[in-house]
Amino acid sequence: MLTKTITPTLDPFALAKTLSNNNLINGTLVKAKSGKTFPIINPATGEEIGVAAASEAADVDAAVKSAKKAQKEWAKMQPRDRGKLVAECGRLLNDHQEELGRLVALETGKALRTESRVEASVVADIFTFFGGLGGELKGETLPLKNDVLGMTIREPIGVVGAIIPWNVPMMLMGLKIAPALVAGNTVVVKSAEEAPLAVLRICEIVNQVLPPGVFNMLSGDGPECGGPLVAHPDVKKVTFTGSVETGKIIYRGAAEKLIPVTLELGGKSPMIIMGDADLDKAIGGAIAGMRFTRQGQSCTAASRIFVHESLHDKFVNALKAKVDAMKMGDPLDEKTDIGTIISPEQFKKVNKYIKIGEKTKGAKALACSAMPEGKKFKKGLFVRPVIFTGMTNKSKLAQEEIFGPVTCVIKFKTYEEALEQANDSVFGLAATIWTKDLKTALDAAHKLEAGFVQVNQNVVVSANLSYGGVKQSGLGKEASLESMLEHFTHKKTILINMG
Repeated sequence: MLTKTITPTLDPFALAKTLSNNNLINGTLVKAKSGKTFPIINPATGEEIGVAAASEAADVDAAVKSAKKAQKEWAKMQPRDRGKLVAECGRLLNDHQEELGRLVALETGKALRTESRVEASVVADIFTFFGGLGGELKGETLPLKNDVLGMTIREPIGVVGAIIPWNVPMMLMGLKIAPALVAGNTVVVKSAEEAPLAVLRICEIVNQVLPPGVFNMLSGDGPECGGPLVAHPDVKKVTFTGSVETGKIIYRGAAEKLIPVTLELGGKSPMIIMGDADLDKAIGGAIAGMRFTRQGQSCTAASRIFVHESLHDKFVNALKAKVDAMKMGDPLDEKTDIGTIISPEQFKKVNKYIKIGEKTKGAKALACSAMPEGKKFKKGLFVRPVIFTGMTNKSKLAQEEIFGPVTCVIKFKTYEEALEQANDSVFGLAATIWTKDLKTALDAAHKLEAGFVQVNQNVVVSANLSYGGVKQSGLGKEASLESMLEHFTHKKTILINMG
């Protein structure tokens, strides 16, 4: 473990420079073996705030070897003792909440008050939650014969490769790392190219507690770093959050080794608002569900909102007014509600979809909020949220994941029509229905093709909620005891003949 005590710093620019050009392997900050780096850009201004180590296969090999060596002793530790260390990581992360919130706001462009600070608190809670589950790593007894004792036990898988995205990097890393560690595995994390700093800082913080090699972190791109991590013969499990296309590549690579994978992929989450719904609550749910404060960069974003014809116009007008009142600006400003898009590539993609929508016959684009003022933001990746009406569920904007502040409000007449359209998607991550009728709510909860269904609310993922999708939204569950047991352990059957 790291010998020095790390104290929080509230200057994210200085911290970005300090963390620049580093991986963390075997409890030590190290540079990439090649010496190569790539820039880390502040998406609000376009300015370079630091550089990241461009890791390649040699770095992957060093990190995996370190994790493999550490895993033997880590697995021998009593599960509750491992849990205590992971819970202590949660306590340390809680002390660094403000620091982490500011740092992730700087590198991702997510507003500090509405998004980044919240994420920092959630990641601390995730480590604390899973830290208390060490005693749950237990099996069952099997009734076979009177003179045969049959039982199952849970054993760790080994070295876990975790590949995380840029939209909520700290939280999604926590959901992978904490259960894996408590279960007795060691981990090598590959951060997203766009957002390596906050996750590196977390790794540095928790390595004050964890033995060297238990938790390692690399930065780099997919082909040069992620690919070798998946392919490494000593990586026995891969967990990934990101695009469907990349998920399929990882799945194929894991299949070559016949190792288990967990995939949390894309979404096109429907929101059904029935004619009897509480309009004010539904509007609040749409704002929270669309993740407008995160510029819509969420797999669960309510990017298809089906509204009964009796409420459609009122809903659209009220939603636009609410989003218009939200302030877009400097992510580190406490007054800012909405930050930026993450990267120039994503910026171009989102604007491409908006242009497609604007050219769609019968569609109407309602741009909301206002662009930030000031010269320093001219190169910032700000996009005004857009609410589209007059769009059909067959359109590109309703079928393809945009990952931006763009939603389609689609009018419907009957419940059956809304349900059919909601399920008409290759994705199946999340869905919500808004109604005062219990029968309708329960029927929809059963019939909606999604892994995470909510009624009259649209809350985000948190510890102790089993979370994961169906169809092309992924494989496996995260965030719960189930995820620790089913995805980070092997079940072994033991029979003892006492005759």
